Amino acid sequence: MLRKSKTGKMYFSLLAVVLMLSVVLAGCGGNDNKKADPSPSASASPSASAESSPSASAEPSQSAAADLPEVTLSITFPGTAPKDEQKIEEAVNAYLKDKINAKIDINMIDWGQWDNKINLAIAGREKMDILFTAAWNGHSNNVAKQAFLAINDPKGPKGNLLEQYGKGILETLPPAYLEGAKIGQFNYGVPANKELAEQGGVIYRTDIADELGLTAQLDAVKTIADLEPILAVVKEKKPELIPLYMKDGENFNAHYFAKYDHLGDGSIEGVIMKTGSETTVKPRYDFPIYKETLNITRDFFKKGYINRDAATAQLSPQDAFKAGNVFMGVFPLKPGKDAEVANAAGLQGKLKQIPMTDRTTSTGETAGSMLGITTTSPNPERAMMFINLLHTDKELNNLMNFGIEGDHYTRSGDIITPTAGTPNYAIGAAWMLGNQFLNYVWNNEAPDKWEQFKAFNEGAINSKALGFTFNAESVKTQVATMSNIRKEFDPGLDTGSVDPAKADDLLKKLKANGLDDVIAEKQKQLDAFLATK
Repeated sequence: MLRKSKTGKMYFSLLAVVLMLSVVLAGCGGNDNKKADPSPSASASPSASAESSPSASAEPSQSAAADLPEVTLSITFPGTAPKDEQKIEEAVNAYLKDKINAKIDINMIDWGQWDNKINLAIAGREKMDILFTAAWNGHSNNVAKQAFLAINDPKGPKGNLLEQYGKGILETLPPAYLEGAKIGQFNYGVPANKELAEQGGVIYRTDIADELGLTAQLDAVKTIADLEPILAVVKEKKPELIPLYMKDGENFNAHYFAKYDHLGDGSIEGVIMKTGSETTVKPRYDFPIYKETLNITRDFFKKGYINRDAATAQLSPQDAFKAGNVFMGVFPLKPGKDAEVANAAGLQGKLKQIPMTDRTTSTGETAGSMLGITTTSPNPERAMMFINLLHTDKELNNLMNFGIEGDHYTRSGDIITPTAGTPNYAIGAAWMLGNQFLNYVWNNEAPDKWEQFKAFNEGAINSKALGFTFNAESVKTQVATMSNIRKEFDPGLDTGSVDPAKADDLLKKLKANGLDDVIAEKQKQLDAFLATK
């Protein structure tokens, strides 16, 4: 069991596409740099989301809650379990008693073990209630495996859960997220209300950079190659440090850095480029950036800049910073990402981010962080009530994300300050848990953080496939086989741990196991989608 031992076919309706694009394009400049106001997050700004209170109409009254039988819900998401997890569970359970009469079992799984454990749990039909899912983390593939309930299917086993128990979500979440995250006619997860654009880059230790006189060089970094002389100095002058931390999925070949649009599911081969104008679906290996990235990463690895265990590393870059022996890591960026990581790693004021790619928007970003309700959940109605509260109830949202006021932080208005207890519940999971526009802001973050999020979305380059999600149902056997093949090859290749020539072996093996079938099906569905635009 995952619980801790304390421990259709793809059809896109024109209406859905028009609605999705009208909202997204209002806030994200297309390839022609056209802009409009407001951004898609405008309706989710603090004034619209955090300060309004739809939760009163979106949750049972106290008397109604008392009539509900008490249940325990599991919520499973990636990350390192904190010391005070049980203390937070007790506080959340006390708060939920009069809200939805439910208790919460928080189940965090280390990033390095996440894929294997979740895949086994889904295959074994283990009972789970709320499960993190994302386009880059096999969402479409898992929907094809019937792992998640369609939350807005009126003919589903529990009816339209979103309409019945998620009214607050519908009131606060910009329509672009739900429209962009659909597979066929339905949603199989509730997207987090967060930034819509994405950008790749690195985060580094400013105290080490200042000590070694590297700050000016770091300020001038534009490309991966620009990092080489900086990492060389760190390796020479600070041999006890890992100059550049990488792991599977967090490297220069990650979708947010290389700009691959996987068309709805990052685990399924076949992409177009988010920054390009071509809509011909190809394997990543057919784009020059793929092998160029492998080659420079391999060079860094051979020079000792990258951690030797990168292909098998279990820690996320954020958690790796906690150990104190990492100089730099690869991250998806947004306004204040460096401060978020610093707070989670106990390095307040010592981290800075360097944007290194264009800002882009694809369907993968609308579905880049979701909470789904599994088909094995004994209590899907109550699970939706809880997710609804994460999107509408400021007190619960911040309790789940930051812990207990006076223990894990002190607060003045919406500004919070770390305490000695902060490391005991520093989960860094706000981007996964509901509505970020309800979040308090750390004292080392910009007070106008949420306004910066809106500005971040403006002017982003839209993928030509924005609004499209591939339905893997017709090729699910090939997809499952190829997913296992990629797990065999990708970690070593993407982290520089093996010779880039091995990519040729990977491509041959994928072709022998249905790659052409999957590419053809993706192209067919994408062409049908584009024909409606």
